[in-house]
Amino acid sequence: MSERNLRQAALRGLKGQCPSCGETRLFGRFLKPVEHCPSCGQGWQHHQADDFPAYLVILLLGHLLVPIVIEVNLLLDPPMLFQMLFWPFLCGVVALLLIQPMKGVVIAWQWARRMHGFEKG
Repeated sequence: MSERNLRQAALRGLKGQCPSCGETRLFGRFLKPVEHCPSCGQGWQHHQADDFPAYLVILLLGHLLVPIVIEVNLLLDPPMLFQMLFWPFLCGVVALLLIQPMKGVVIAWQWARRMHGFEKG
């Protein structure tokens, strides 16, 4: 079996490209991967990303936003209504921006490590 480059696959997955060849898109819809890569023929139906991408997004958001919220409160002391509207909105937008790249990384990790039906090739 040939070695699969994890770093290259993860970067391709992060960009939403096929982790195998990097030539085409990994996702047909927002979070649904294509069945097969039209360029290299790699099948993506074996992935089992499940809730792990969402967990990674939550972990990342917590570590990024909590210090920002604390600093903004210390420096600017914004009104409570602003905070009740702004922080959940910002969190939602950032979560939507991160979920697809995180799912791409998880699928790429599984492919590079030959997990869940990606053993062949």
